[in-house]
Amino acid sequence: MSKRRVVVTGLGLITPLGVGVKKSWEGLVQGKSGIGNITYFDASLFPTRIAGEVHDFNPEDYIEPKEIKKMDRFIHFGVAASMMAVQDAGLTIDAGNAERIGVCVGAGMGGLPMIEHYHKVFLEKGHRRITPFFIPTLIINMAAGQISIKHGAKGPNQAPATACATGTHAIGDAFKIIQRGDADAMIAGGTESCITNMGVGGFNAMKALSTRNDEPQKASRPFDRDRDGFVMGEGSGIVILEALDHALARGARIYAELVGYGLTGDAYHMTSPAPGGEGAARCMAMAIRDAGIAPTEIDYINAHGTSTKHGDELETTAIKTICREHAYKLSVSSTKSMTGHLLGAAGGVEAVVSVMSIVHNTIPPTINLDNPDEGCDLDYVPHKAKQIEVNCAMSNSFGFGGTNACLIFKQYNA
Repeated sequence: MSKRRVVVTGLGLITPLGVGVKKSWEGLVQGKSGIGNITYFDASLFPTRIAGEVHDFNPEDYIEPKEIKKMDRFIHFGVAASMMAVQDAGLTIDAGNAERIGVCVGAGMGGLPMIEHYHKVFLEKGHRRITPFFIPTLIINMAAGQISIKHGAKGPNQAPATACATGTHAIGDAFKIIQRGDADAMIAGGTESCITNMGVGGFNAMKALSTRNDEPQKASRPFDRDRDGFVMGEGSGIVILEALDHALARGARIYAELVGYGLTGDAYHMTSPAPGGEGAARCMAMAIRDAGIAPTEIDYINAHGTSTKHGDELETTAIKTICREHAYKLSVSSTKSMTGHLLGAAGGVEAVVSVMSIVHNTIPPTINLDNPDEGCDLDYVPHKAKQIEVNCAMSNSFGFGGTNACLIFKQYNA
């Protein structure tokens, strides 16, 4: 039995560049940065005082007022982005198809703001002042749960929590669910919001974050020799995946086809990638095999590219390992240079960006790449977007614990 073909029919985005696919995509193509000073808390005593906050988001635009307080911000983002994607797809979910439409949306850290808030309440006022909604507001799977409730989607429901690979794993897992016939459509992606005292403080303790506080918009600089760490961001990226026959039957617009998914483990270190980027290379190779393509067919790679020395260099090495001479012919860019690193939402956002690169035959740039580091010698599309025909795009995500995920999208051809 042949595998079902799976296509992308809807997109939803919330990023530090704005709410909605149009605003975020235009910002990326224009090379804008969404990084600025932290406003969510007093970061004046922190080594890092900058992040990619979302400032034009109003949860009441998407969620009933009485329900808002029952969800932490990462769930607000996920629900809102899912509504954008479902509407964009023109997908109607009703009693006739609800059991064949599922949700796979995860987060890396979940409701950290709520945990911090109610820990303070507990210390100051005791356990009786903890809201009964405390647990449901913060657990990671409640993003997928609330999205399914919002849309009435009764099919497969799950929530990966694989650090910075979460969004990519969610979309890849949803892809396989449809391929094997367990659903006809899936709402899939990632969401995250943990720009908090503990979130920033924890990454500062690891010395993982940039401290370029005087130049926020220049702080995220993947592949550049003067980079000094990543910049935290927040938001959500959601796609609607459908079996091709299901999409065609309802006359859906098709953005692109999802053809390949790879997932591997480094089995090496808590936070450092494996030497030579071998885990990432195996992941990309797995996705390429799954897609049934040759590495030479890849036109664009949306890199994980977090703006950390080892991560950027080892991803570059992995790309060379898999693509060989073709590595110098394809285009690679890190949109984290503009959005910051959205952790569990990164893969969802970057999947949408990869699809949009195919739709518009446009590759967003890597901004702030003034002096490529030694070993970072590929075409990272510095500073300005590039117009080329994009038939095939790969999106990479790698997370703490050595978890790797990779997706491959292609132009849809009947």
